[in-house]
Amino acid sequence: MVHRLRGLGEPVYDLQVDGNRNFFAGQVLVHNCLIVDDPHKGRAEAESHRIREGVHEWWSSTAVTRLQPGSPICVMQTRWHELDLSGRLLADEGDVAEGGRWLVIRLPAVADSPDDPLNRQIGDPLPHPLIDPDVRDTQLAHWHDKRRSVTVRDWHALYMADPQAVEGALLSWDDLRAGRIARAQMPPPVKSAVAVDPNGGGRDTYGVIGGVLGPDQRLYITDDRSGSGGSKDWSEAAVRLAVTLDADRIIFEVNYGGDMVERSIRTAWTDLQRAGDIPADRLVPRLEGVRAKKNKVLRAEPIAQAFLSGQIRTVPDAPGALGDLEHEWATWQPTDPDSPGRIDASVYLAWGLLPLPGAENVIGTAANVSRSQVQQQRGPVPGPPGPGSPFGRGGRRFGLPGSR
Repeated sequence: MVHRLRGLGEPVYDLQVDGNRNFFAGQVLVHNCLIVDDPHKGRAEAESHRIREGVHEWWSSTAVTRLQPGSPICVMQTRWHELDLSGRLLADEGDVAEGGRWLVIRLPAVADSPDDPLNRQIGDPLPHPLIDPDVRDTQLAHWHDKRRSVTVRDWHALYMADPQAVEGALLSWDDLRAGRIARAQMPPPVKSAVAVDPNGGGRDTYGVIGGVLGPDQRLYITDDRSGSGGSKDWSEAAVRLAVTLDADRIIFEVNYGGDMVERSIRTAWTDLQRAGDIPADRLVPRLEGVRAKKNKVLRAEPIAQAFLSGQIRTVPDAPGALGDLEHEWATWQPTDPDSPGRIDASVYLAWGLLPLPGAENVIGTAANVSRSQVQQQRGPVPGPPGPGSPFGRGGRRFGLPGSR
């Protein structure tokens, strides 16, 4: 049965067959299957985190839910971005060659792997239907001409099926994926903290990142509670995460509006206690204002190196749980005028918890004293409190009026 649905422009038909039969439409075998062709119209869509998330939500909520058991799925697309639909599916479900779900057929313009699907040698060109397949030099000249006419990223995306990270980014997607571990593999925490970077300067998103320091002297980033909103939103997000992590401290920058940030956090703690969300006898963690002595790039570069060396690990509790944080690290460039909140918060968290050399040259306390000087003034940290002690971790009582 054939129904014509639309006749203007290209005709659109609804084709139905009786029983369990197949037919060809446009030289494609049609059955109960799913064929997706270029879910992103171009680079602009693929670079948009919001649009990528929308495509994945469509995939999860609409596309695959309509298939019968055992129905085949085929996704064909230009690999514009490392976390486009294909990249996201491979990251979450894996490649057949590595024990995963998806069979990957990659046909680059110039073969770059000994496992080429067409059995080409490395350096051999992809045949073009308008070029004599026996004239290898002409085929190579065609692809080399294409390469000269586009950017490096477009060449890899359009012709090599090999999306490249933004040039100049401090970390790549591969770097960040390599740093993930399962929550069950994380060692018991020695101390924990939450870092806050309030939104301002025209930026909509605030940063609230939480993590713990392990006995191996590694930082494990566990939570991202960043979002959009005003001071009430980010202060409550920080306080709730501090309660969840049983945080020793809440770290925030004091260069711009530090007193306001501290007041907002204390107010949020009091309001949530009055609402019954926090026990009335629980003390606020130490509020640690830090003053940046270096610009954003000089603060972030040592933290990026700590990611690369394995000193910082991310612990997503579900696929994509820390995806926004990873996205900022993989796409922000030192020349960008914006200042992503998640990166800033994670940088302050790392400087606050990791024993990094030269920290006193990068950040200081709110009084513009190095953190190492403060620790020397405090003296050694006392041992664990005894049973029934009203003190927090390490025997120190946090949250006393005026404490830092």
